Amino acid sequence: MSIDHSKAIETAHVLTEALPYIRRFAGKTMVIKYGGNAMDEGACSTSFARDVVLMRLVGMNPIVVHGGGPQIGKLLERLGKKSEFVQGMRVTDDETLDVVQMVLGGLVNKEIVSGLTQAGGRAVGISGKDSAMIRARKMILSGGLASAPEIIDIGHVGEVESIDPALVESLCATGFIPVVAPIGVDDSGQSYNINADLVAGKLASVLNAEKLILLTNTRGVLSKQGELLTGLKPPQVEALIADGTIHGGMLPKIRCALDAVNSGVRSSHIVDGRLEHSVLLELFTDEGIGTLIRG
Repeated sequence: MSIDHSKAIETAHVLTEALPYIRRFAGKTMVIKYGGNAMDEGACSTSFARDVVLMRLVGMNPIVVHGGGPQIGKLLERLGKKSEFVQGMRVTDDETLDVVQMVLGGLVNKEIVSGLTQAGGRAVGISGKDSAMIRARKMILSGGLASAPEIIDIGHVGEVESIDPALVESLCATGFIPVVAPIGVDDSGQSYNINADLVAGKLASVLNAEKLILLTNTRGVLSKQGELLTGLKPPQVEALIADGTIHGGMLPKIRCALDAVNSGVRSSHIVDGRLEHSVLLELFTDEGIGTLIRG
């Protein structure tokens, strides 16, 4: 029986290409935002878990912040409640907040923890309410005309006021992978639903992380001709926003990525989470697969 050595040689090349990155990032903190859309892809959720566990095993400190918008929408629909959005934010009344906390703090969080555990990791699920880690304040939106602005109340939707990193730092120091549900609490004990991108970006800044990785359902930032753009500096990103290249749903993500690098995070990455092993391909290969924004 003849043996084809080409696959083994290719694997060896991949490992040697990864080695300098593994060495460079050992001991570094990586905050990964894992989106609800990427979770729906079965094979990708398995490869994501293996990627994160491998990061931990080679000495990095990965922290997962997850969303769950599609899962929240599905449960609300089963309960006969229609989802309503204003400026991209889910209107969150008392009943919707109960569903958000059940899905984010329970179902989705524990599914991710289970996946990481099955892949050989030691994961712990927490929410921003644990140890009052994420202090939140009510988000107020404005609309209407400039001459007559209107305040829009979207319920229990919050923004991050501050983050106490002690809990996640303690988990990382003892070999665990923290999995964070983006629910915050104010001084009175009121809970708030917070956008996971915002939580991930703020957490990366507070931890002075090496990287913020935003997994999404697009290839990254594209030129007007559809080519992937990467290796960008903040002034280049601002120019792409100004000329309309970056628009629509990509704007909040790119703003989050920019805020992170402007607050001390070494680099932000916007990566297609629908691709298998997308995190490893972005971190450990020379070319990467997504959009890299350098601080």
